[in-house]
Amino acid sequence: MNYLSYGLEGKVAIVTGGSRGIGLDLAKNLLAQGARVVICGRKQAGLNDALAVLDGGDQALAVAAHIAKEADVDRLFDQTVERFGRVDALVNNVGMNLITGVVDADPSLFSKIVESNLTGTWLCSRKAAQLMREQKAGKIVSITSIAARRAAPFMGIYGIAKAAIEMMTKTLAQELAPFNVQVNAVAPCMVRTGFSQPFWSNDDLLKEIVRAIPLGRIAETTDVVHPVLFLCSDGAGFITGQTIMVDGGASAV
Repeated sequence: MNYLSYGLEGKVAIVTGGSRGIGLDLAKNLLAQGARVVICGRKQAGLNDALAVLDGGDQALAVAAHIAKEADVDRLFDQTVERFGRVDALVNNVGMNLITGVVDADPSLFSKIVESNLTGTWLCSRKAAQLMREQKAGKIVSITSIAARRAAPFMGIYGIAKAAIEMMTKTLAQELAPFNVQVNAVAPCMVRTGFSQPFWSNDDLLKEIVRAIPLGRIAETTDVVHPVLFLCSDGAGFITGQTIMVDGGASAV
C-alpha cells in the first residue's frame, strides 16, 4: 500500500478501540506515518493480537482499559505519557451498539450503550484536553456516525449517543481554541467491519443500504482513516468544531 504523507512523524497518538476494525487500520496507518501509537481495548488477548499485526516494536503500546471507567482512562494516559512523554492526538474510536428499539429498551441497556459511546469519549477527551491545554497544542478526533443525523431502525440509542458526541465536539472546540487544540469528528456511513457485519453480510439488506448511498457502496476502513489522519495533522490547524461526513454522498440526497 502506498501511503500519503500527513507529517505525523514523531507524534504520539492514542486510538481507543484500536485492536480491530477502523481503530486497528488507523493505528497501522499512524505507525506508517512515523507516529508513536497507543491502542486500548477491554481485552488483553485482543490487544496482544493487534500488537502482533501492527509490528510496531517500541513505537507501539497497548493498554487494557475500559474507557467508561475513569481509573482506566487515567491509567491509559499515564502509561502513554510515561512511555512517550506527551499526547499529540486522541482518536475516540470506540463504538458499541446492541440492536434494540428505544421505547422498549431496558434502562440498563440504554446506560450501557451511552456509557460506552458518549461517557467514554468524554472521559478520554477530558483527560487529553487537560494535557494538551498545558502543551498548547493537540488534536482530538471522534468517530461518530451518520446515525447521529439520520434515525435508523435498531440504531436509535447508538445514534442518540453519537449525536451528543457531535455537540460535545463543538463545545470542546470552543473551550480549547485558546490553547491551540483542535477538536473535530468524522461521521461515516456503514463501514465494512465486524461491528456492522450483521447488516452488510445480508445481501438483501446491503442492497437497501447501498441504494441510499450515491457512490454505490458502503465505506471501507481506509475511507475513514484518511480524513482522521488529516484532522490529526498540522494541515487541519485552522479546522475545529467540525464533523466531516464520510458517507458516499448519503447526506447530500
